[in-house]
Amino acid sequence: MVDIRQAVREDSPDIASHFVISSEGLAEYIWSKVAEPGETVIDAGTRHYARQGVAFSYENCLIAERDGATVGMAHSFAMEDDAGGEPESDPVLKPYSELEDYGSLYLSGLTVVEQCRNAGIGKALMEAVNQRAKDLSLARVSLICFERNEGAMRLYRRLGFQEIDRRAVVGHPALHYHDGDAVLLARAT
Repeated sequence: MVDIRQAVREDSPDIASHFVISSEGLAEYIWSKVAEPGETVIDAGTRHYARQGVAFSYENCLIAERDGATVGMAHSFAMEDDAGGEPESDPVLKPYSELEDYGSLYLSGLTVVEQCRNAGIGKALMEAVNQRAKDLSLARVSLICFERNEGAMRLYRRLGFQEIDRRAVVGHPALHYHDGDAVLLARAT
């Protein structure tokens, strides 16, 4: 039995740990740039997700819990047009900033711990994300997946996601995939 619930600030360390899994190295790359002296990337991520009123906050996260332990999470937020915003100058992050589906609920991270996979937890989280999109009157859910992550690509296609756009990955030692494309996928709610 798994419970899906809204995250609270105290979940921020678990959220950061799950983002390390789901981001395929991007979280470590970003957090290493903002980590304070003596702070680990998980500490930086925890601080990052403990904030309020921003897209990357515990406020936009759902937690899957089994027997009191966090076994999965889904982080999503409404992708709003940032017209007039500064273009991404970091070459590693630029491809992802170019793959934005304005007007969608952007699923920035979804994970289930390895020992709990194939038990319906990911599906339950996806259903909760889809419901969140409907509650926010958003017509679709979008996400970015590395094309080289073949298992995830198969799953998302099985769930009805279709490719909208893609950009070449800019390799970096922190990333799990150093070549291929980052693919923007979306499906109607």
